[in-house]
Amino acid sequence: MLAPLTNQQSHADGTLSDDEYNWLMMRARGGFGLTMTCAASVQEVGRGFDGQLGCHSDSFTDGLGRLAHDMKEAGTLAIAQLHHGGNRAPRELIGTTPVCPSDDPETGARALTGDEVEQLIADFVAAAVRCDSAGFDGVELHGAHGYMICQFLSSEINKRTDEYGGSLENRARLLMSIIDGVRESCREDFNVSVRLSPERFGMEIDEIKEVYGWLVDSGKIDFIDMSLWNVFKEPIEEKYKGTRLIDIFAELPRGDVKLAAAGKLYSAAEAQQAIDAGIDIAVIGRGAIANHDFARQAMENPDFKMRELPIPSLVLREEGLSDVFIGYMGNWPGFVGA
Repeated sequence: MLAPLTNQQSHADGTLSDDEYNWLMMRARGGFGLTMTCAASVQEVGRGFDGQLGCHSDSFTDGLGRLAHDMKEAGTLAIAQLHHGGNRAPRELIGTTPVCPSDDPETGARALTGDEVEQLIADFVAAAVRCDSAGFDGVELHGAHGYMICQFLSSEINKRTDEYGGSLENRARLLMSIIDGVRESCREDFNVSVRLSPERFGMEIDEIKEVYGWLVDSGKIDFIDMSLWNVFKEPIEEKYKGTRLIDIFAELPRGDVKLAAAGKLYSAAEAQQAIDAGIDIAVIGRGAIANHDFARQAMENPDFKMRELPIPSLVLREEGLSDVFIGYMGNWPGFVGA
């Protein structure tokens, strides 16, 4: 599976650009069984970065439809990731005060009202319906990396005293309500998944394990996408030292729900090790940036490894990265060469 990767290549208003289209289509044609878009915005006030793909208006439907159609023609499952930046939405980008489950002095974000929470749920659902109508096979709800859904899950950030704050059940209510709405509003075979972080951003492994179980028990999720940063690392929490993050979640009961995991899978051997550890889907991020056909090469050659770093800008352009995306990857030390 191609990881949902920020690339900043869409137009400033969120409409699909040829650069983002070409980048994704090279991966769709490169052997990935599932190709996921970058995080796509569900509200104007939730835009998280420049050049973000938009999904918060019907004005984006033509571009989304073009992308979904051609991705599926390439033989890959076409999934759009739905996202809201919450307190991480830059004020200079959204043109107003960012919003958050609770007032957040650190970022200057203000608390959502009760009506705004209900509107947020409705807008996530509306974005999913938009993707369904555009022809996508499904959507992933971005509940990781400290963005809005993750902020609601966090006991550190979410200080609400209504039905969306307090207990873990209440803090997870936003996510579960969005899932209910998507299932009620989209076609029966529409694929619905959730991305979660088990560490950082106020996340605790035991709480994420419980949310994981609720997602499985709901019968409304097709796969859970665990963003682990490093699939094989030990957890930060002392309680779980001596094990690996991947094992904690691969060993949980999941019935028919598939488990995907991302985090430093840079070779065919590492992807296979992750599968052997019990997950169902190996999620490839930087490896897919370095090699558009990582999936095909990994399937054909068990010794395949992604390109060595740093990668010259010229090579990255050949791999479908625009100058904007190459500039963004320059934020990752050692990735981009001369």
